[in-house]
Amino acid sequence: MALPVLVQDLRKRYGAVEAVRGVSFTVAPGEIFGLLGPNGAGKTTTVECMVGLREADAGTIEIGGVDVRRQPAEARQRLGVALQSTALPDQITPREALRMFGAFYRDPLSPDALLQRFGLEEKADAAYATLSGGQRQKLALALAFVNRPVVVLLDEPTTGLDVHARHELHAEIRRLRDDGCAVVLTTHQLPEAEALCDRVAIIDRGTIVAVGAPGSLLAGAEATRAVTLRANRALPTDLLVGLAEINSLQIAGERLAFRVRDVTRMVPEVMRRVAAAGLEVRELEVRESSLEEAFLRLTRDTEARS
Repeated sequence: MALPVLVQDLRKRYGAVEAVRGVSFTVAPGEIFGLLGPNGAGKTTTVECMVGLREADAGTIEIGGVDVRRQPAEARQRLGVALQSTALPDQITPREALRMFGAFYRDPLSPDALLQRFGLEEKADAAYATLSGGQRQKLALALAFVNRPVVVLLDEPTTGLDVHARHELHAEIRRLRDDGCAVVLTTHQLPEAEALCDRVAIIDRGTIVAVGAPGSLLAGAEATRAVTLRANRALPTDLLVGLAEINSLQIAGERLAFRVRDVTRMVPEVMRRVAAAGLEVRELEVRESSLEEAFLRLTRDTEARS
C-alpha cells in the first residue's frame, strides 16, 4: 500500500539560490507530521511543490502513490489543503462554499455531512463575513476534507486564533488523524507542534537537519533541563565551583538557576552543597526542555557549519 506522502531528494532553485536541497521525508496514515523551519529555510517552497503550486527541479513527490509532478490533477484528488488565510466572498455561506468546492472532485462528501462533522450546522447558511476566526478555520478544514483526502496539508492553521478557538481546532486536527488521515502541519508555534505532532522535521537552509518524534529530537539536540532554586537567604557565589556539567549558571541573592542534562545526579549534589553552606531550600523547580530549545540548537548548529 502506497504511503500518503513520499518526498524524496526534492530540489528547487531560484536563480543562484538553491532554496530546497535534497529534502526527503515520508508521512504514514494516521500521523500528524510537522514541518518546521525559520523564515527562508525552504519550508514554504517544499509545501508549494507538494501541492503543485511550484514545479520542482528534481526529486519525487507522491501523494497516495500518485506522482505530483507527472499527474498533478490526479494527485489533487487525494490532497486537501487549508492555508493560513482562506479567501472567500463575504456573502457566500458555508453550505454554498462546500458545494462549490465539492464540484471539483469526483467523489465529494455532502455539505450536510461536513457541516455536522466540523460543528458548523448553526452557521450553515450564515454569510462568511459574519463568521468568527475559529469558525472560518473550521470551514477551511471542512473545505480541505471535502474530497475525502488521504493527506490534509495545514499551513499555519491556528494563526490569530484565541485560546478557545485554537483548542477546538486542535481537537479537529487530532480527529482527522484518528480517522486515519495523514496530516502535514506547518507552524511557527513550536509548543503547538510539540503538543500535536507525532513526528516533526526541522528544515534549515534548504535541508532537513533533524526528523523524529519531538522527544527524540530533544535527546538528539543534547537538550538540558532548567533548574531553579531559592534558599532562605543569599547564596555564596562560589557555591557550585567545580561542577563542570552545569551550564548557564546564575546566582542572585537567594536565587540560583542553571541548566544541566543529568538532573538525577546533579540536583542532589547541589542540594548537599546548599545544606553544607548552612542554608535551607525554600523552592525547587525542574523544567523539561522544549521543542523550541531543540529547534534553536539545531538551527544554530546548521548556521555554524555553513
